[in-house]
Amino acid sequence: MSNEMNATVRKLSASASVIDIHGDITAQAEESLMAAYSQASQGNTKTIILNFEGLDYMNSSGIGLLVTMLIRVQRQKQRLLAFGLSEHYQQIFELTRLNEAIAIYDDETAAVTAVAAPA
Repeated sequence: MSNEMNATVRKLSASASVIDIHGDITAQAEESLMAAYSQASQGNTKTIILNFEGLDYMNSSGIGLLVTMLIRVQRQKQRLLAFGLSEHYQQIFELTRLNEAIAIYDDETAAVTAVAAPA
């Protein structure tokens, strides 16, 4: 059943990047996810937006990877936003309180608009 995760990085502006996630976020995704984060963080990046529209599955190890990424983002004084989460994963973000640390938006337009607003 395992769908290997791949992540692509898009630079929105000098200070914002989007990581498009496709497939499953499990322990196997760590290398791809952290490589995408490193790529997204290059230069003067202040905001990283996670696009979960292509997410097929995420387990507790995947949640752990997001927490690891969140810690790195906070250390770099960056912001982490997300969009495209299904209702199921929005509930998981609420249960794990990830939604308190990662702002969740309905779509890319809303997330990009939030980037333009002061933190």
